[in-house]
Amino acid sequence: MDWLTKSASEIGRGIGAGEVDPVAITEAYLEAAKELPFGSRIYARQTRDRALAEAIAAHDRAKQGIRRGLLDGVPISWKDLFDTAGTVTEAGSKLLEGRVPKRDAKVLANATRAGLVCLGKTHMTELAFSGLGVNPSTATPPNVHDPELAPGGSSSGAATSVAFGMAAAGIGSDTGGSIRLPSAWNDLVGFKPTHNALSLEGVVPLAASFDTAGPLCRTVEDCAELFAVMGNTAAPDLAEATLKGTRMLVLNPYATDVRDAPGAAFQSAVERLSGAGATIETADVPAVNEAMETTLSLYTAEAYGTWGKVIEADPEKMDHRIRARFRQGADVLAADFVALWQRLRVLRKQYYAATAGYDAVLIPSAANLPPNVARLDSDNDYFVTENLLTLRNTRVGNLMGVCAVTLPTGVPSTGIMLMCPPGDDARLLRLAKAAEGALA
Repeated sequence: MDWLTKSASEIGRGIGAGEVDPVAITEAYLEAAKELPFGSRIYARQTRDRALAEAIAAHDRAKQGIRRGLLDGVPISWKDLFDTAGTVTEAGSKLLEGRVPKRDAKVLANATRAGLVCLGKTHMTELAFSGLGVNPSTATPPNVHDPELAPGGSSSGAATSVAFGMAAAGIGSDTGGSIRLPSAWNDLVGFKPTHNALSLEGVVPLAASFDTAGPLCRTVEDCAELFAVMGNTAAPDLAEATLKGTRMLVLNPYATDVRDAPGAAFQSAVERLSGAGATIETADVPAVNEAMETTLSLYTAEAYGTWGKVIEADPEKMDHRIRARFRQGADVLAADFVALWQRLRVLRKQYYAATAGYDAVLIPSAANLPPNVARLDSDNDYFVTENLLTLRNTRVGNLMGVCAVTLPTGVPSTGIMLMCPPGDDARLLRLAKAAEGALA
């Protein structure tokens, strides 16, 4: 059996049954990342000594029958913006070159206490500010379907470490879609929890008002288990999850104003959900459309307020396209920023009221397919337009403050996204488990 391509939960059960040795599978993942093509484009750095020490401890606990949970001994990767004690953590930017934190990020510390093995840090978009996954400053991971295509970002390495069999799961962050986009484009399940459901302590920020941490996995079960581990809580019960009797809203124009391939894949997926018992309705929610108009000012102002001094101290170290995005926030007035946030809170309430009668809201995870990296690198206008389109649908979830999950549709590099109100993470994961079965 090729355990490297199994889900984290399957590996965990294999460890519990004595079929998988945590040390052996950790060594296998480390070797795969070192020897297989593209490994250096996926991992910024391995934490080999730490990983083996943690795997040995997990092996000993398994032998003694004192495992700490289902995922004890399971090796996973971490996006290079999660502080890792004694290990360089640069968030994909030369501006942070040589940065070595003294302590683990809170979610990493929680995972370590639960017995998970830290394989290393994965490449990402510079300071997490792009949905394409391209980073000429460090490395651009390959898309699992074609290395010439963009992997999706900003958690590009997190997704591809799983898709290429170099980790059992990856941990990433999502400010405008950075977990869900690379998951969709690499046929994974990506879960963006409710904002602040998981600690951001020790996570390099982009725009803290929208930042979230979460897992990129092969299955919904893995997402649920990792969500619990990262938050030091019990995993939600996914048993007997069903779509029978549920009502779901297809949100326009985000479901219709998409390119042909993702649109067709989405429609097929919706039909399968309907066939599994879900009632599907369609509507436009004006509050979302108005909220979209706040995006440029809210995101860029907070991002530039966070990083402006660092960027301007040595601007040539940053990719010019990412630098330009940050600088869009330089001239946003504080009064306008506050007024926009006040308006967004009103719009969120309107959205919650409009969707209160539905179990979930549905849209395609991305309106486009992965673009060609060479063209993105050579054509700045194309980079800008593709990046904005790529992020459009996922950003709905961040702007509305909801929890969201993307599931593979069965068509390569396309996903269907389910969204639930803030705080309904466990219910969303149950719905996603049922939807996963319907889509399989």
